[in-house]
Amino acid sequence: MPRLPAGQRRAALVEAALRVMARDGLAAGTTRAVVAEAGMPLAAFHYAFSSRDELLRELVTRVVGRELAAATAGLDPAAGLAGCLRAAAAGYLDHLEREPGAEALMLELTLHAVRDPALRPVAAEQYRAYTAAATRLLEEAAAATGATWRRPVPELARLLVTVVDGATTTWLVDRDTAATRAVLEAAVDQLAAWGR
Repeated sequence: MPRLPAGQRRAALVEAALRVMARDGLAAGTTRAVVAEAGMPLAAFHYAFSSRDELLRELVTRVVGRELAAATAGLDPAAGLAGCLRAAAAGYLDHLEREPGAEALMLELTLHAVRDPALRPVAAEQYRAYTAAATRLLEEAAAATGATWRRPVPELARLLVTVVDGATTTWLVDRDTAATRAVLEAAVDQLAAWGR
């Protein structure tokens, strides 16, 4: 394999880790498995990351970025605040259907962190990233439509993260897209009611 610049090596390792762990679970994402998936020697990992936790943080950033991109791709200011939020919910649900392994991995990471103090900082960063993404979505939808929020955006962002978490977990169990879409639309109706 040709020598890659450090940034490209890191990105290739993150993508390899995401493939391994989305397919086989968090525990399968050993450094050896990740470098094998990436087609790199073990030393490449240690040049790119100081630890597996650093890799996991980068992986979280990548997945949350993809979630946000999926949610914001279809925002149409002409649809109004509720329409923007509906498009965001639909975009996220499409992402969930395309990338169930990545979303299962994010859930697995969270649940492991509850019992493993070493992973708690990674999970805390994961939920800060979720909240930041929800905040950005709410602010972008309001700004695009000329709306304002009647409740504090941090409160609404936490509510949105909580609802999406529950909807994601339930969908991963039952794969009932229609029911999940209905739940997300009900949540959109409630959120939109706090806009003006």
